[in-house]
Amino acid sequence: MNTNVTSNKFVNEWIAEMAEMVNPANIVLIDGSEEQAEALRAQALATGELFKLNEEKLPNCYLHRTAVNDVARVEDRTFICTSKKEDAGNINYWMDPKECYAKLSKLYKGSYTGKTMYVIPYSMSVVGSDFAKYGIELTDSIYVVLNMLIMTRVGLNVLEALGDKADFIKGLHACAQVDPENRYICHFPEDNTIWSVNSAYGGNVLLGKKCFALRIASYLGRKEGWMAEHMLILGIENPQGEVKYISAAFPSACGKTNLAMLIPPALYKNQGYKVWCVGDDIAWLRVGKDGRLWAVNPENGFFGVAPGTNEKSNPNALHTAMRDTIFTNVCHNLEDNTVWWEGLNNDLPKKAIDWTGKPWDASKFDKKDKSTYAAHPNSRFTAMAANCPCISDKFDDPAGVPISAIVFGGRRAKTAPLVYQSTGWQNGVFVGSIMASETTAAAAGAVGVVRRDPMAMRPFVGYDMGDYWAHWLKMGKAAANAPKIFHVNWFRTDDEGHFIWPGFGDNMRVLMWILARCEDKVDAVSTPIGFVPKAEDINIEGLDISIDTLKGLLSVDKELWLEDCKGIHEFYKQVGERVPAELYEELAALEERLSK
Repeated sequence: MNTNVTSNKFVNEWIAEMAEMVNPANIVLIDGSEEQAEALRAQALATGELFKLNEEKLPNCYLHRTAVNDVARVEDRTFICTSKKEDAGNINYWMDPKECYAKLSKLYKGSYTGKTMYVIPYSMSVVGSDFAKYGIELTDSIYVVLNMLIMTRVGLNVLEALGDKADFIKGLHACAQVDPENRYICHFPEDNTIWSVNSAYGGNVLLGKKCFALRIASYLGRKEGWMAEHMLILGIENPQGEVKYISAAFPSACGKTNLAMLIPPALYKNQGYKVWCVGDDIAWLRVGKDGRLWAVNPENGFFGVAPGTNEKSNPNALHTAMRDTIFTNVCHNLEDNTVWWEGLNNDLPKKAIDWTGKPWDASKFDKKDKSTYAAHPNSRFTAMAANCPCISDKFDDPAGVPISAIVFGGRRAKTAPLVYQSTGWQNGVFVGSIMASETTAAAAGAVGVVRRDPMAMRPFVGYDMGDYWAHWLKMGKAAANAPKIFHVNWFRTDDEGHFIWPGFGDNMRVLMWILARCEDKVDAVSTPIGFVPKAEDINIEGLDISIDTLKGLLSVDKELWLEDCKGIHEFYKQVGERVPAELYEELAALEERLSK
């Protein structure tokens, strides 16, 4: 069996070493061509790994089901393996690299017997650009190959760009027994290596995504002086044709994809405003020659959550997924060979197969009981960014886009106002570090518990969280024209628990205030937590909201904030001794202002 698939000796030696361990029947290099992809699809259809959907309604779309025990990212099986435990930090799960390699090698041993090893050369960001980083993923799954072809830039040009260098991220994936007890997603940042075994679910096995683009890239970014962040990137174009870009970080279930593909409300649409999506999930940021932060989306597609995506909530995402898409763990509507999920529409399919592969009885569907759902709550669509109706013309620009504002967001019923601005970069890093969401009924466990998710990066930082914050502080000093930093909260509720702010497209009204602040076009009110808008400066024309209600949404309750400060102290203590002194200074100053 020939393991020399490239002219790069480092790549060939590594493939040979891995092949010896996993023992494939043969090795296939993925070249990025449509012919090869089509042959792989045909093979996956023959084995039942994929189902072909209605070609007229969903051209070039396929359905896939994972094992019932393998439906989401597993944080407690995700490890950062650094030689010193303290470098991984207290928030991450850590394993000694030597111990981890030894343990996983046993699980990998012979796992490809009788199977093909697919070699996927891929680039995060545009091949040849200053942002580009290259990886090679080895996998035994056609599903992984076809998803990587959508999510990353795959092709022989990646190997050409790599040349004879050893500078690539080595990814090894094996479905093995898909055994949850032996499932591991392990990152070795000191070795540029990712190992994933016993999973076949996208978030654990598409190694270019969170594994490389966030965990490994955040480590590289700190070493090399750039940032890898869990952020969407969007552009707002004014009627004169000028576009300003915002990057924003939100924990899950806070409307990130909806914001990334926002449709302007009539008020702005009629004036000629447009919104462009550069990315829905990940941003890599560097300081440009002009001292501004420039950002790219290193991905090539969207790995979106299907349930709740519909014509009203996110028409752009829905239309993106209507062609060239792989659907995972959604409902198979046998009436017309299409797909369905909860929240798509009210037309429950009469004849359908649920996400586990069993016939689904719509008459037993109970919205309150997830066990009666046809689609898994974390079911997905893997879709090409190029098919998005609002994709930015800068999507493939190797220089990226200049960022005017960074926005952090959380889900708080009472504490955080609709929007506030930090007083400067250092204070903005503090605001990002204390980001939090209250658990909803959708999450397991108690409702209303505050979970700190700094910069929405809690599960994704590839090293110590305190060091990560220190890197943020350093980047602010390196960027002479750093973006202004804001915090938003679309989720304030009234006493009955109903959301007060309409959200969705109307969130643009808040973004317009943010951009006006970035251009010093509008004043603000100084509060103990930062700058809050004057109510009359947020346009509520056409909304069923009074100016008094808006004032309530912008109010700062000192008692609630002082209570929150206790939680911040606890969280900083959990992060440990590497929390930068500057953030403790910010916390002390906040408490002092609140106590006055």
